[in-house]
Amino acid sequence: MEEKTTAKVSGIQKPDWLKIKLPSGHEFSEVKSNVREHRLHTICESGNCPNKTECWGIGTATLMILGNICTRSCMFCNVETGNPGQVDITEPLRVAESVKMMGLKHVVITSVDRDDLTDGGSKVWAATIRMIRKHNPGITLETLIPDFKGIDENLQRIIEEKPEVVSHNLETVKRLTRTVRIQAKYERSLEVLLKLKEGGIKRTKSGLMLGLGEKDEDIYEAMDDLREAKVDILTLGQYLQPTGKHLKVARYVSPAEFAAYKEKALAKGFRYVESGPMVRSSYHAERHLI
Repeated sequence: MEEKTTAKVSGIQKPDWLKIKLPSGHEFSEVKSNVREHRLHTICESGNCPNKTECWGIGTATLMILGNICTRSCMFCNVETGNPGQVDITEPLRVAESVKMMGLKHVVITSVDRDDLTDGGSKVWAATIRMIRKHNPGITLETLIPDFKGIDENLQRIIEEKPEVVSHNLETVKRLTRTVRIQAKYERSLEVLLKLKEGGIKRTKSGLMLGLGEKDEDIYEAMDDLREAKVDILTLGQYLQPTGKHLKVARYVSPAEFAAYKEKALAKGFRYVESGPMVRSSYHAERHLI
């Protein structure tokens, strides 16, 4: 069953190709129950992801560690901003046990930004990866990490664990970064991605949201910059305004345009590209083990 979303955002009619499937199915209920039982956070819920039904319906989820309150206030993100409080030292084990209960073969882990912590949360990140592998032999992981303010010591903790895929999103083009990602830096994100690759990470990944006012030349510039940072995998998706307090949608990018951007990105040398209106960072993540 599908629900057509035709509401206007910023005076722009939402097109018919943006549809959200209504929750249903045994697997969806099982994942939802597992998340609640283990007191886990998911970016699927906190980020109001439009693909939650599809992903949960096949028994997968992107788990979010280090709480569900972020220290940053990006103008596109639906995750709550504030003081996250103390780190929960039991979280790595709870995440690992939940992954085992789900029977996952591939799992995506992300987190809020924890600029309040000296290590940016990198020690919990490393502990979570180790605990997941301990309780789930043979599993593969994607880690969608924050920038850790570009601090080498914190990035190195991730590199040493050698996740199969390490992702860090550029989110938007250079020209719009100061508006979209207030506390982040375009060049710093590129430096993080390059450090990951040069540190020995086999597959690096990044993503852009489209529809925020960028032009084609902005998108192609970002693609070139990501290739210079040796990024392997690129995701391109439509920005959707979470609430009236967030940035407005400047335009809805058509499926045909997304297809053209994909061809352009592949021609520039990306090994794998996910491009479409409903694409998000971890969409079809299991396919990125190239």
